[in-house]
Amino acid sequence: MKNPTPQEPLSSIAQRVLEEVRQRQSSEQTKEKNPIEIGGRKGPNPTRFGDWEKNGLSIDF
Repeated sequence: MKNPTPQEPLSSIAQRVLEEVRQRQSSEQTKEKNPIEIGGRKGPNPTRFGDWEKNGLSIDF
């Protein structure tokens, strides 16, 4: 399979693939990275720091 040069027109399949890539990239940019949690714990996620704290108890796992 040869690579098309700028002078050669792209095939219809290649044009369709490029359009899908553009759509996916634009939809990924509009998504929220982290959804807002309703009723969750406040502050940073304790499991990220290797510590789980709830009701005064701290457990390392």
